[in-house]
Amino acid sequence: MASVLYRLGRFSFRRRGRVLAVWLLALALLGGAAAAFMGPTSDNFTMPGTESQRALDSLREKFPQAGGATGTIVMAAPEGGKLDKAAVAAVVGEAGRVPGVIAAIDPFTAGSVTPDGRYALVQVQFATAVDEVTAAQRTAYEQVGASARGLRVEHGGEVMRAEVEIGSTEALGVLVAALVLVVTFGSLVAAGMTLLNALIGVAAGMAGLFALSGVLELTGTAPILALMLGLAVGIDYSLFITSRYRQYLTEGMAQEEAAGRATGTAGSAVVFAGATVVIALAGLFVVGVPFLTVMGLAAAGTVALAVLVALTLLPAMLGFAGSRVLPRRQRGGQAHNRGREGFGFRWGRIVTRLRVPILLAGVVGLGALTLPAQDMRLALPDAGTAAPGSPAREAYDLISEGFGPGFNGRLIAAVTGDTAAATGAAATQAAQLIDATDGVLHVSRPQPNPQGTTVLMTVIPEAGPADAATEQAVHAIRERVAGIRGADIALTGATAIGIDVSAKLAAAMPVYLVLVAGLSILLLMLVFRSLLVPIKAALGFLLTVGATFGITVAIFQQGHLAGLFGVDVPGPLVSFLPILLIGILFGLAMDYEVFLVSRMREDFVHGDSPQQATVNGLGHNARVVTAAALIMTAVFGGFVFMDDPIIKSIGFALAVGVLVDAFVVRLTLVPAVMSFLGRAAWWLPRPIDRILPDLDIEGESLTRNLSADRLDDARDPLKVA
Repeated sequence: MASVLYRLGRFSFRRRGRVLAVWLLALALLGGAAAAFMGPTSDNFTMPGTESQRALDSLREKFPQAGGATGTIVMAAPEGGKLDKAAVAAVVGEAGRVPGVIAAIDPFTAGSVTPDGRYALVQVQFATAVDEVTAAQRTAYEQVGASARGLRVEHGGEVMRAEVEIGSTEALGVLVAALVLVVTFGSLVAAGMTLLNALIGVAAGMAGLFALSGVLELTGTAPILALMLGLAVGIDYSLFITSRYRQYLTEGMAQEEAAGRATGTAGSAVVFAGATVVIALAGLFVVGVPFLTVMGLAAAGTVALAVLVALTLLPAMLGFAGSRVLPRRQRGGQAHNRGREGFGFRWGRIVTRLRVPILLAGVVGLGALTLPAQDMRLALPDAGTAAPGSPAREAYDLISEGFGPGFNGRLIAAVTGDTAAATGAAATQAAQLIDATDGVLHVSRPQPNPQGTTVLMTVIPEAGPADAATEQAVHAIRERVAGIRGADIALTGATAIGIDVSAKLAAAMPVYLVLVAGLSILLLMLVFRSLLVPIKAALGFLLTVGATFGITVAIFQQGHLAGLFGVDVPGPLVSFLPILLIGILFGLAMDYEVFLVSRMREDFVHGDSPQQATVNGLGHNARVVTAAALIMTAVFGGFVFMDDPIIKSIGFALAVGVLVDAFVVRLTLVPAVMSFLGRAAWWLPRPIDRILPDLDIEGESLTRNLSADRLDDARDPLKVA
């Protein structure tokens, strides 16, 4: 692989104008396709096969009037006052005239007015699903009651779900990344070129993703996740290759040869690192959740493009930059401060000397950080976690104030039978059982469809939609109605769907974690031809994941230091965050593992002692890995400032995960373990050694081939180069 990438790097360097033109053309074509075919994103976190989803699908077929999006308009009179029936009726009439609305129910008729007469709820039913509600319809709905004087009118419900938008706060991460690049390289040209290269890759990936959104159902989170990952890995991959190119230039190598060598060696590690991220993200399909599969594939596609850009466009840009990627004092070809060792070498000696206490402190410390993860709860976000001041949040808080938090977590009990008589009898029995269930506040009277074969009942829990008590009530209701004969009874609605999605994802998480850990052992065994190094890497990855889960739970769920990160209402973690985090951190952890340990193996193979090889691996790569980790942390951290709770928690967890894995696990525990294992670290049973292919991540075969070619040239002066 190294030889192929070497030739690709030299070709891109030599034909840099054409390579750049091809990428710009591809970017323009993808941008045009995105503009022409871009479709809307959705927030349908559905789960095929669950009770709530089956019930929802059945309702759309047998009770289409109740299958569309719903809205809830909450009205409140001034403190001490009462709502006027005429004023409320005017708001109800206005809601009924919103395009796409088929029903708006008067709260005085439905009985959805508080005993003191101050608060009222207007239930609004749309004809189409929430994804089909247009922006114009949503705007008209939001304007209902704007002219009502003396009343506070807020608009909530699933119809008010807002698309996630990219704001200016994410640019802070890019600015920090640029600063880190300038400090690392000491050259504005190198920093700017690396950043520009990554941005082109991200732009191409995002354009391609939006072009496909017309035929694929993307959640609003998917493009943000793709952007987040594409930026982080794009900058890091370019950083690794550019750093190796600079190293070769300071050693006196010609520019084209340096570009080829950098692409062949560091580029091989980039291919492997990118492949692990892509495999881990694409592997999310094993969980069996469509929206999560699409999110994983979207992010995987962006990462794959980042790898391709780093291997082709970056060598071309190196050709344009030439020696200007070096600081001015190094452009003469001489190495600067070659005799002075960097901090990486000094840190490596400290770690190898104190390996046992460092190992104990690291493992115990990360284990302690993992403890809060024992209490981890998962749920889909609701309006209670929306940004303060947003329409959905204002409506949620006002409903909780007037009616109680359970009115924000309404459940729908759907009773379906073959005959109207059997369905009605089952509905009556179910209503009695549900009303007597702990955690249930109220059950509405049954509402049959015209045929009488499907009956709906609204169930109001006592607690909010993300509360553990509501989850317990849902399970209790399902157990109590399971024995009713003559009809099928199922709970659905946004709250029930969220509970079912979270339960399935929680059950799938251990399986996916074992799959990813096993995959890491296999891949690293291929790369390093060792048995203990992959096991050590997998155990380190598990420590990273555990500590990251623990810290995220402590802040986002338990509320410790929540205010520092803009978390005003602590609550359960987003249900798909743990699985997504496992997949992404796996790829990033293997990224750092390869760049550090490959140099250790290279020096050990060339005759260094295990201790010296460990120090050398850390000394030569600590600076680059540190810069890469800081860049990733900055990019991910920039998304913590977004209002959307999903993106905020994902950005935070990834930033923390990168910091823990890079600085605690890879730069500290890994060299300590390697020093402790000594020669045993590189042991591989012969039968396995014969079976495994040689991937040559370090580029040893490339070095041998190039040396042989130079020897042949020296022996045959007539040979044409």
